[in-house]
Amino acid sequence: MTDSRPQTTNESRTTEADGGVTTNHRSTDYLDAEVNIFNPDTAFMRDHLKLIWTTFLAWSVAVFGPVTAALVFPELMTGTIVLGFQLHVLLTGIGAPFGALVLSAVYAYRRDKLDEKYGIEHGQTATKADSATATDGGENA
Repeated sequence: MTDSRPQTTNESRTTEADGGVTTNHRSTDYLDAEVNIFNPDTAFMRDHLKLIWTTFLAWSVAVFGPVTAALVFPELMTGTIVLGFQLHVLLTGIGAPFGALVLSAVYAYRRDKLDEKYGIEHGQTATKADSATATDGGENA
């Protein structure tokens, strides 16, 4: 299928919106338009949402998996003893919080990699030589 809309030179400009550079970027006014999180506008947001949903799915399995397994297989989960604890107690009381902690570290690491990939820098401090903006928001003369 071809696009029958008239093409202008303004539609093929390069846009920097969130650290990533895209060409043929849809012109979206994010303050007035509804943003679809299932069909993000930029490559950075698509990659970031993949990371968020993957981490959320892993967290759901880590937190709710032992509880669900205890409901489905009660004899196995209560009859199995590991390190002096019943398996459901060990997985729910120790495994789930530890899993959430590990997932937090994985998310932070992967998010830093995404920031590097798309050239997003955090913690920049402007010096007087770099910026013409005064501390009160006005411009230096």
